[in-house]
Amino acid sequence: MNLSNIERKIAVIKVGGDVLLDPKESGGLASNLKDLHADGWSIVVLHGGGPQVNRLQTCHGLTPNKVAGRRITSVEDLLVVKQAIVGEVNVDLVSILSQFDLPAFGCHGASAGLIKATKRPPVIVSGGGDKPIDFGQVGDVTQVNDTLLQGLLDLDVIPVIATLGISDDAEIFNINADTTVVQIAKALKAKLLLLTTQVGGVFKELSDPKSRISEVNRAQAKQLIDQQIIQGGMIPKVEEAMTLLSEGVETIAIVSGRSQGAFKAVAEGTGEFGTRIVA
Repeated sequence: MNLSNIERKIAVIKVGGDVLLDPKESGGLASNLKDLHADGWSIVVLHGGGPQVNRLQTCHGLTPNKVAGRRITSVEDLLVVKQAIVGEVNVDLVSILSQFDLPAFGCHGASAGLIKATKRPPVIVSGGGDKPIDFGQVGDVTQVNDTLLQGLLDLDVIPVIATLGISDDAEIFNINADTTVVQIAKALKAKLLLLTTQVGGVFKELSDPKSRISEVNRAQAKQLIDQQIIQGGMIPKVEEAMTLLSEGVETIAIVSGRSQGAFKAVAEGTGEFGTRIVA
């Protein structure tokens, strides 16, 4: 479908590194993205690479360190993060999307100052106790180069961005993908934000597919975090997504790409897949 950019709505998709570990997940992701692209959506993909970083850290004799799903990054860890998410995950994800004839364009947050960041000060985080945590070489996003991103979208390519940030002094930071994808969606005034995971939603019992929670609001999310139903890496996903509810994003959801037509169904609000995040 060849639509003008005025007619195209923007979808921002966050992809976890775990998706690439399962061919059914990665193939399903590509198929679902192809559906959106064929329906006239302009697409931006942002990815992390937690499992790949963990594996490479182990190879280098380093121990992964996370607090409430958020990675603490030493100077040595940052080297591994760059190698894993840019040198491995980004290349592999571009390759997978290209197999489905999608115009994937691999890059990272330091490319032409795409994602500006500053070093994160020690902070208290949900699920991390009552004392501030020093996350090391982790940055907080200060600016997204939406002009550059829109220029790429105008060329009808799909930016596939590895989640790094760069400071005004050209210092590189590891940045949380769940935080960053929210900033990208906000900067581009996206209409659709999908956070993809293998789990594919919020469940009361992970072992019971029928316990999927189809919608969650702010109060419910806090309660589910307190009850440890939402835990680990799902906490920042939900918390960060909540900040977009007043920013004009029409649909926010946690979903898996494994099922054919899942992304399109979420965009159309059928309720068949995933967990929608609502006001």
